Amino acid sequence: MGVEPQGESKIHRVLVAGGGAGGLELATKLGDTLGRRGLARITLAERARTHLWKPLLHEVAAGSLRRSQHELNYLAQAHWHHFNYRYGEVIGVEREQRQLVLAAMCDEEGREITPLTRLPYDTLVMAVGSITNDFGTPGAARYAVPLDTPEQATRFNRRLVNAFLRANAQPEPVRPGQLHVAIIGAGATGTELAAELHRTVRDVLAYGFDRIDPEHNVHIVLIEAADRILPALPERISQASARLLEKLGVEIRARSKVAEVRAQGVVLENGDFLPAELVVWAAGVKAPAFLRDFGGLEVNRINQLMVTETLQTTLDPNIFAIGDCACCLRPDGSAIPPRAQAAHQMASHMVAQVRARLEHRPLRPFRYRDFGSLVSLGKYSTVGNLMGALFGRNMMIEGLFARLMYRSLYKMHQAALHGGGAVLWRSLGGFLESRPTPTVKLH
Repeated sequence: MGVEPQGESKIHRVLVAGGGAGGLELATKLGDTLGRRGLARITLAERARTHLWKPLLHEVAAGSLRRSQHELNYLAQAHWHHFNYRYGEVIGVEREQRQLVLAAMCDEEGREITPLTRLPYDTLVMAVGSITNDFGTPGAARYAVPLDTPEQATRFNRRLVNAFLRANAQPEPVRPGQLHVAIIGAGATGTELAAELHRTVRDVLAYGFDRIDPEHNVHIVLIEAADRILPALPERISQASARLLEKLGVEIRARSKVAEVRAQGVVLENGDFLPAELVVWAAGVKAPAFLRDFGGLEVNRINQLMVTETLQTTLDPNIFAIGDCACCLRPDGSAIPPRAQAAHQMASHMVAQVRARLEHRPLRPFRYRDFGSLVSLGKYSTVGNLMGALFGRNMMIEGLFARLMYRSLYKMHQAALHGGGAVLWRSLGGFLESRPTPTVKLH
């Protein structure tokens, strides 16, 4: 068991738990401002070694994006931006001692890398994100692949390519459902994955899979319990996306609740059986289970930490929560949705909150601004809406302009981590670089 040194009592210790979009942006900004000048000691605790922007996971799963080109090493980021990185999985907190508890980490051979560790803090910011919620559906954990991490996305892509190799090599014809893909949950991730898979599947099969007919052997079905796909977004976006997916041949099963996932397919609540040996679960999210008993702090039914308008947890003013693991209520009583733009705004707000704590000033309430929603349907289209804060009225956008706006969201995340100038040069370098590589991942 290890205990981090307390350090100089005058140095305020800010500990960020979780290196997702919000947590890594916050640690980077605090490191560049307070850490660099020695005004505070900034530490990021994270169980992964590298960071990948979560909205890119559907592209990794489809095989259209290579992780190595977009992953960011936490150790390097910490070195470049004046904060400390501690490798470990959060398992608890000791509020009286102001210590965050990290589990011992072991390698694939069972050898210990880091011991059970307690990290001291003066300000703790929980940014541990969310995980897939399969609602206890029988067979989901065993047969369906979630898309919470790059490893899971890579796992599905490998399973997909292996299925094609197996079907192409077997002496018998392709079985019904053998190369069918069932995507459970038609939110942004599921809908974007359906469109991306339609293209990448055909690209993969062009590399010598001559015994597989993509039009007859491969089928994608998108399953949604609500009345329409993209139920959290405006209906116009949902309708435009549905029309495009149906044109591509993607089957949409709305108002269809999944009762069971089997090795050979999916059973719906009405008794229908959809044959599919490749299943992705993209329906519903919840905060990690360890938050249910996290120092006795208040949580909601999906394990999110309840926070006040200052983003402080309701029972401990020294612990904050941002992003998907936080339940922050708006003035009308509705919860801020677990979306990337909310995590980005909360991270920016927390920079000012930490400064205020250092200077013993009152904290400011957080106000979420919804700038709209964008859904990328691969090379086929991008649809979305921009909210009135930008244009004075809500505005639906589609096509090239929407695609540029969608790509700009990732550029904004990169700029928060590296600076605008670095992102500009990287983009220019990527545009000029040309290599004869496959357009999809084949292994």
